[in-house]
Amino acid sequence: MKLLNNILLISCLLFALSGCMDELDKDPIGLLTQEQVDTVLTRETLESAVQYSYQPLCNTLNAVLSGWPWDKGAVFRNDIILQDIASNDINKKWSADGDQAWMDELSDFSFTSENQAFLGIWIYDYEGINRVNLAISCLAEKDVSSTGISDTEKNQMLGELYFLRAFYYFDLVNNFGDVPLIIAPLTSYEEAQNAPIREKASVVWEQISKDLTAAHAVIAEGKYPLSDEKWRVSEGAIIAMQAKVALYNSEWQKVIDYIAELDALGYYSLNSNYFDSFDADKEFTEDENIFVYDHRSNETPTNDNGLKSVAGWGFFAPTDDFVAAFETNDPRLEYTVDIDNKMPRKIIGSLSDRIDYGNHIYIRYADVLLWKAEALNESGDSPGAVAIINQIRARVRDGVTVDGSAVPTGTLPDRSTTADKAQVTEWIQSERRVELGFESHRFNDLKRWGIAKEVLTDLGKTFKDCHYLYPIPQIDIDRSKGSLTQNDGY
Repeated sequence: MKLLNNILLISCLLFALSGCMDELDKDPIGLLTQEQVDTVLTRETLESAVQYSYQPLCNTLNAVLSGWPWDKGAVFRNDIILQDIASNDINKKWSADGDQAWMDELSDFSFTSENQAFLGIWIYDYEGINRVNLAISCLAEKDVSSTGISDTEKNQMLGELYFLRAFYYFDLVNNFGDVPLIIAPLTSYEEAQNAPIREKASVVWEQISKDLTAAHAVIAEGKYPLSDEKWRVSEGAIIAMQAKVALYNSEWQKVIDYIAELDALGYYSLNSNYFDSFDADKEFTEDENIFVYDHRSNETPTNDNGLKSVAGWGFFAPTDDFVAAFETNDPRLEYTVDIDNKMPRKIIGSLSDRIDYGNHIYIRYADVLLWKAEALNESGDSPGAVAIINQIRARVRDGVTVDGSAVPTGTLPDRSTTADKAQVTEWIQSERRVELGFESHRFNDLKRWGIAKEVLTDLGKTFKDCHYLYPIPQIDIDRSKGSLTQNDGY
């Protein structure tokens, strides 16, 4: 088998996919064969290896595992379950039923370590890391000059890969805390068998920052480094991710400094129309989105947004509590979800017709601005934070409603710049919920603010302190024969 096919079909780490029974008789996952090492590299091989490293970010159905693996939580990337359903923003379905009951267990916190939601995200993130590690090893450790790839192209690829590895580990460390840290392909059976050892979260955070620094050093300049592939990682995405890492570690001045660096690029601003960021017809023509996964229709293999299909099956309805969080006449509610027709508009990327290729947005500028507001407020500049909140609100009230009419006068008035820090904190938290609803940020927000237990128990959830981290998938604990330990409380 040629290296291209091996890269495209490479399996996850042993512990990441040990739950896939049909994979257990194969070589330890992550193992590079001598055939792979000896095969001559080509431009096509390297380009495919990089592009394939993005795929675990997609919502395409059955993109990472084939055969409708509901039992592994891997039919689609399940951030929406771990973040939106767990945080009480989304109900599994518009009409309660027994379909995929494991999702309901996230909603009421009755889950155990055997719930497939955790295995699913574990599979996706470690599959991404494995693909990245293999691609980095080819680009960084081999002479690729014979492929015709220039140093500039090589650096761009490496910048993308370092960012993606940081992104996957950011997700893992926030979901699970201490996790196995793998930054090179596994090249022996001994390495593969010893891989499932958890590294301290602090060390994982250090690696995330190191990778982002490395990515920033080599990535090409420009809003879109590759004009014909605008979905690629850019310098803006890297800087924004550096700001997000600082935010999650309460490094407030770093957040402010990184966002100042991002603003200096001049690439991003709030769209005048709130929905432009999600409108599939305006992809890569609007000004707000910083990092997205580029779903596309009519491709083989399929690369569409599979959540559109899942939504069409009756999934992803707003909770009453989420709806009640919106102020009177705030058009963002209707832009987020069409309650009358039972359709999550942000997810499908349309205000009317159901389409199948809307991009998945991971970072957009409104999110970044609210990070800055939070950092300013925590740093003692509450008036500066309020100014940003009011900028977000003004964009909405100065825009139009879903039907194109003007937003009613008096909607979303400015917040007072004389409010104290505690009040501004509440405003930031409420603004993030309604501005970023259905975008898979809410549960992480509740956790990092330290209010998840308070908020969710007030809603009748059986939230416990241990739930600030999800459990390591039990099947991987079992397969590791004790080398992979479980989080407390599970």
